[in-house]
Amino acid sequence: MRNFSKYITSGLLMTLFITGCGKKTGLKEKALPRIAITGLGIESSTFSPAKSTEEAFHARYGQDVYNYFSFLNADSIVRKKAQYFPAVKGHAIPGGIVTREAYESLMSKTLDSLKSNLPYDGLFFDIHGAMSVEGLDDPEGDMITRIRKVVGYDCVISTCMDLHGNVSEKLAEETDLITCYRLAPHEDAMESKRRALTNLLERLDNGKGKPLYKAWIPVPILLPGEKTSTRIEPGKSLYAQVAPAANQVGVIDAAIWVGYAWADEPRNHAVVMVTGDDKSKVKASAEKLANSFWDVRNDFEFVAPTEPFETALQMAIESDKKPFIMSDMGDNPTAGGAGDVTWTLHELLKRDAFKKPKGKSLIYASIPGPKLIEQALEVGVGKKVKAHVGADVDDRFAPPILLEGEVKAIRKGDKHAEVEVVVQVGSISVIVTKKRKPYHYERDFTQLDLNPREADIVVVKIGYLVPELYNMRGDWVMALTPGGVDQDLQRLGHRRIKRPMFPLDKDIKDVDLSTRWIPVSGKKQ
Repeated sequence: MRNFSKYITSGLLMTLFITGCGKKTGLKEKALPRIAITGLGIESSTFSPAKSTEEAFHARYGQDVYNYFSFLNADSIVRKKAQYFPAVKGHAIPGGIVTREAYESLMSKTLDSLKSNLPYDGLFFDIHGAMSVEGLDDPEGDMITRIRKVVGYDCVISTCMDLHGNVSEKLAEETDLITCYRLAPHEDAMESKRRALTNLLERLDNGKGKPLYKAWIPVPILLPGEKTSTRIEPGKSLYAQVAPAANQVGVIDAAIWVGYAWADEPRNHAVVMVTGDDKSKVKASAEKLANSFWDVRNDFEFVAPTEPFETALQMAIESDKKPFIMSDMGDNPTAGGAGDVTWTLHELLKRDAFKKPKGKSLIYASIPGPKLIEQALEVGVGKKVKAHVGADVDDRFAPPILLEGEVKAIRKGDKHAEVEVVVQVGSISVIVTKKRKPYHYERDFTQLDLNPREADIVVVKIGYLVPELYNMRGDWVMALTPGGVDQDLQRLGHRRIKRPMFPLDKDIKDVDLSTRWIPVSGKKQ
């Protein structure tokens, strides 16, 4: 009997005991916590003329929100641990600044949905952290402040973010638990979101609720993601310190945010945050991570060879490795570029190496051209088309291209592009889309009857390669091309970020990397 008593004190067996015997003994089964789910995510370049509208977010409502999170399927353990009330979940391809109309519409729908199922024990707040909105300097801070007015301060909010997001003091204050991805590329995105939710579930289950301490340290560093990948040093070793810091008794989570380099707002800079109940461990861990980041600031380099366009293209032409992938970085839509800058495609179409059908094979992905799409749908595969493509949004670097060639493939129904057409011009296969779309996966090409593995050169509007393209590459170079997410930060001309800021300001002295204590939400000091 002594041994039996020892085991039934565990949370799991006690729950089973109460559940099985509650009717006979009068004990009541513990009610499942009520948890809301919401969040809007996008990276918004303020250096691009593009604007993001409501439809870009592909918002999910109610039960459809579950389909966004792979760990919340009907049979999952996490799903069974709470009563969930999904509100609105929107996630857009990175782009230009969000229109105020779009933001207000999505927020109105979010708040109305949250009001309909009050009260909540907790809220899972899933965002990116780099949204810019017309007339707002801190959209995520504004978003969570509005949400707080609905759900109140008895509700525990757990926030998950992209490590390229920005954590303002307002966001840090209004949230309770917070974490971000630990890998770039973001292979741990769903793992991190799950961690944010399970942290919330555990704090509600053990009755501890909000952490006693939140350490927030702004770090005056602003670097592009292409220099801070965790595939290589020093990012690899820096981020390797996060999990051990978070796994201490008395610490709930720890995180390093690189920040978002292509927006010009005061909150755009790196941040370290650690949360927990042990004040000394929270403080020491946050300051160690912040100092580690600062100590290696001069060691960050591009994740792949980076060259001016002319050099990059010559490397690609001379290479015998297939496919030689070239990143057209300046207009990368996965970082916030407009996706329709024609400068690189103009240059490629001029080259003799690609003038004849039997020349070096090159796939270009991609350029929006709704007029050409319309024409291609009329004439069909195998026919000639001639129409302007690109530079409808961002024509600062090159004008639209009058593209003339043979239609090789047409695909309808893509979530982002809507319609895709492959046009053959010489030895170049140009992917033209109705709406902009980043090309991340092999299937993005094979669905268009293109074989990227056999192509001599593949040019993609992207920065560092996502895992599938990275694993496919024969060789790879990142080309320094112009656009709204130009890698030359000095050339962009930031005016509103806090200064001094590395690397825009090289010789920074007396950096304060001490802990700033953020008050428990609802208890401003």
